[in-house]
Amino acid sequence: MACLFICMFLSHLFAFIDKPYYCPKQSFSVHQQDNSAISSLGPTSKKTNLSLIASSPIPNSLEKTNLSHIVFGIASSAKLWNERKQYISLWWRPNEMRGNVWLDKHVKVEPNDNGLPLRISSDTSKFKYKRNEGHRSAIRITRIVSETLRLGMKNVRWFVMGDDDTFFVPDNLVRVLQKYDHNSYYYIGSTSESHLQNIDFSYNMAYSGGGFAISYPLAMALEKMQDKCIQRYPGLYGSDDRIQACMAELGVPLTKEKGFHQFDVYGNLVGLLAAHPIAPLVSLHHLDMEANYIFPNTKDKVAALKRFRRPMKMDSAGLMHQSICYDKNQNWTVSVSWGYVVQIFRGTFLGRAMELPERTFVDWHHKADNTAFSFNTRPNSMHKCQIPFVYYISTATTSAATEYLLHKTPLQNCEWQMPTPSQIEIVDVYKTPNPYLWDKPPRRNCCRILPTTKRCTDDAGKTTSELHDTCTLNSTCTTKGDDLPESTGVVPAKYPSKVNPHSPPITDEQEDVIRRVLEIPLEEQSCRDLITLDTLHAYCKGPEPAPEAHKLEEFSLHHE
Repeated sequence: MACLFICMFLSHLFAFIDKPYYCPKQSFSVHQQDNSAISSLGPTSKKTNLSLIASSPIPNSLEKTNLSHIVFGIASSAKLWNERKQYISLWWRPNEMRGNVWLDKHVKVEPNDNGLPLRISSDTSKFKYKRNEGHRSAIRITRIVSETLRLGMKNVRWFVMGDDDTFFVPDNLVRVLQKYDHNSYYYIGSTSESHLQNIDFSYNMAYSGGGFAISYPLAMALEKMQDKCIQRYPGLYGSDDRIQACMAELGVPLTKEKGFHQFDVYGNLVGLLAAHPIAPLVSLHHLDMEANYIFPNTKDKVAALKRFRRPMKMDSAGLMHQSICYDKNQNWTVSVSWGYVVQIFRGTFLGRAMELPERTFVDWHHKADNTAFSFNTRPNSMHKCQIPFVYYISTATTSAATEYLLHKTPLQNCEWQMPTPSQIEIVDVYKTPNPYLWDKPPRRNCCRILPTTKRCTDDAGKTTSELHDTCTLNSTCTTKGDDLPESTGVVPAKYPSKVNPHSPPITDEQEDVIRRVLEIPLEEQSCRDLITLDTLHAYCKGPEPAPEAHKLEEFSLHHE
């Protein structure tokens, strides 16, 4: 009898703990209500006109998700509206998109506001806020998803949250959301680039500046419990950590997508964007900060972002998608971040290094070492011969090609006996648009270098070369051992160069010595590293060191 009682008790216990917190007893769908009744709900309403019943199919659920299924909730304020509305106008499509900009008070509507719908958030003075260094507007902003839901819009699959200085690539947002079942609970976004920011807030939190998406059923569940949930977290700092706290109570984890960018960084963003993850670019944030720039010598941040409009129309799926080319004849590595920047490096850099962002920036706390970020990075090119030649996209684009102009900076003379890209001032990149790029497993696009069909110099003395990006994800761009340049589909180009063809080329042995020395972290380098048996042999015509001599040298280095 006692055994039977214990078994019955355990079965009830397991049945209890198997049910997640806040799980509804039934699956549900939504019956739309009269808009006036729904919008009248205040922040402390105890009742809702949103009825939950047993599940029924959502109309047109087999239709692929498109922009019409997404409703945006953009957080702004009356104080910043006049300057921030320009960022929203860059990506907002009045006749294709739905959503609202939520303000704290009324603002004057100008004729050139591009039809952006404005709404005033509900009063949140009854909610507790106890974070001294924060601002209680976080409570108003965290309720935007719930307030947008109460507007009762029809045929909604996703609610997307963003700030007024968030720059979205709408078509790529759609491509990301199409991967997920909108009838299920999904909380999609990304974390901060700053490791310390993620420690201070959460690695499980989607940052609202980079934007995040919540599926309709999850928004329904959030709306039911959010006001009570907010009251349990008066000490949190912002709006996005309050959203994450409620998601934790609902038992919904963050689904991370690498294309959402919070950009908790300062400085030159070229290192970050030139090596964009192999994922569609969905959003950019914090570009209005004076310390941040995506194009050099461009103080007008809105004008800088406008330069992406043309590539977005040509091939939004491929925007900032990195390709890596090799020119074996010239011994160059070429990185193409399509629609943004082309970089030409002297020497051969393998893909494992090129896919890492170069630290041209510092993190939110002004740290610049490799432990400051939530992803792997590589240091800046310290050697003058390894500093890349950088070409930024110009406004001169055609239906077939994008043009990139050399950003001229003072460069020291490089002693390496190899051709220099310094005479190339224009790079043309040809690319076939592929809107279905992300329907396949993610893979970096291939590229190849073609001989230029233009004259080497024009009347202005400019030298031109072309890069041709034609390989697709189905192409056989495999690498085999040391035969890297040929296996990546590179066609050597005849780049003009002023290097003396009779100069003795650097040997593979000498290059290997240089490479090994340069790989030593700067803070660990010493004169001792430059004087080895290898350097004596390669540069001073010393005897070739025997294996036993190498072992003895390695032993002495570790026991100095």
